[in-house]
Amino acid sequence: MLRDRHLISVKVDDEGLKTRNRELALLLELSNLLAASFSLKGILGESLSRVLEYFGLQAGRIYLKDEGDDEMTLMAHCGLDIGGLEKVGVNTGFSGKAVQTRSFIAQHVSDLEDKKRAALLFTKGLHTILCTPLITRDKVLGVMNLASDKTFTLKQDHIDLLIAIGNQIAVAVDNARLYDDLDAKVKELTEKKDMIKFFAYSVSHDLKSPAISLYGLTKRLYEKSGPLLDEKGKACCDHILRSAADLLALVETINAYVSAQEAPLNFEKLNVSDMAETIRSDFSAELVQRQIRWRAIHLPEIVGDRMGLMRVFRNFVDNALKYGGAGLSEIRISHREDACHHIFSFANDGKGIALEDREHLFQVFKRSKSTAGIAGSGLGLSIVKEIVERHGGCVWLDEDSTKGPVFHVAISKNLKTDNASTQKNAEDERRIK
Repeated sequence: MLRDRHLISVKVDDEGLKTRNRELALLLELSNLLAASFSLKGILGESLSRVLEYFGLQAGRIYLKDEGDDEMTLMAHCGLDIGGLEKVGVNTGFSGKAVQTRSFIAQHVSDLEDKKRAALLFTKGLHTILCTPLITRDKVLGVMNLASDKTFTLKQDHIDLLIAIGNQIAVAVDNARLYDDLDAKVKELTEKKDMIKFFAYSVSHDLKSPAISLYGLTKRLYEKSGPLLDEKGKACCDHILRSAADLLALVETINAYVSAQEAPLNFEKLNVSDMAETIRSDFSAELVQRQIRWRAIHLPEIVGDRMGLMRVFRNFVDNALKYGGAGLSEIRISHREDACHHIFSFANDGKGIALEDREHLFQVFKRSKSTAGIAGSGLGLSIVKEIVERHGGCVWLDEDSTKGPVFHVAISKNLKTDNASTQKNAEDERRIK
C-alpha cells in the first residue's frame, strides 16, 4: 500500500466508519462500551440493546452459567416479559444446545422439542430465536439469545458478526468477574489489616498499664525488701524486672508501629546534617567506648516529618550497634538524589546479613536466627518501612550486603511543608536567637 507513497494519513472518524462498514462500527462501539465499566449487569443490558437495534430484532436475553454449571441465570433482557424465563437448563432447549455444542444456533420456536417452553415463548410473541454462545479463553460463559416476531433472513455475515460480538461480551464478563474477585480480596485484606491494627492498638494500650505496674511494684519490692530475700528470691525479682521491662519495651514498640501508620505527619524543612549530629550525640558514649568512626557525608535540607525521620535514622544506627558485632568500626550516612527522590544510604562494616534473612527484613515480628539473644521486637524495620512509604518513598537493602549491610531510603522531593508548622518553627528559632 505504501509502495508509491511515503505516508498515508487517515483521520479516525467514527461516523465515517459507520457509513463505510456498519459491522466494524458496531464492534468498535461495543468494544468501547464494554471497556467503559466493570458493572456486569449494566454493560450486558446496554450491549444487548445495541445489538437488537443493529439487527432490527424485537427481544433479547443474556444468560450466564451458574457456578455449578447446571443452570444459567438471566442477567440482561430487552423487549419482553421475562416471567418463566429467569433460569435455563444447560442441558435443555436451544440455549443449552448452543452452550453444549459451542455453536451458533438459529431455530423457529415451533421446532422446539420442549413444547411447554415453545408455548411460553409463543405467548410472548416470539417466533424465531438466534443463540450465540459467549466464549472466551476456550470457555463458554453463557449465551445470548435474540428473538424476532417474524421470519428473519440470516446471512453468513450476520452469523460471523454475532460470534465476534459473543466473544467481546464474554471477554467483558470475564474481566468483570476478575475485577470483582480482586475487589473482594482487596476488601478482605483491608478488613484483616484494620483488624490487626485494632488488635495491636488495643493490646498495646491494655498491656501498658499492667506492665508499668508490674515493673514498678517489683522494683519497689526489691528496693524495700531486698535484704530480706535469699539469693533465689533476688534472682526471681531480677527476672521479673527484666521481663516487665521487655514487655513495656514491646508495648512501646507496638505503639510506635501503629503511630507510624496512623499518626498525622507534620511536614517541615529539615536540616538532615543537624538531625544526624543529634543522633551521633545520643550514641556518643557507645561510639567512643567501642572506637567506632562516625561519617555523615553531604547531608542536605529536605522536607519531611522530623519525628518520623529521626526514628528512621536512629533505627539504622541502633541496629548497626546491636548487630554489627565486635568487628564494627565505622557507621556511614550518605546522600544522593535522582529526579524525584532524596536517597539516603546507611552503611556499616559490621556483620553482613545472610541471604536467607533478607526477604523477611521488613516484615512484622520477623527476626533472624542470628539475632537470637539480642534485645529487639522484630518491628523496627517494619516501622521504618511504614514511615518511609508515607514520605512517598521506599526502603531497600543493597544486594551486596554480606560484608556489611547497606540500607537505602528514598524520600520524595514533592512533599510540601505545612505552612502553620513552618511559621511556628521560624518563630521558635527567632526566640532562641
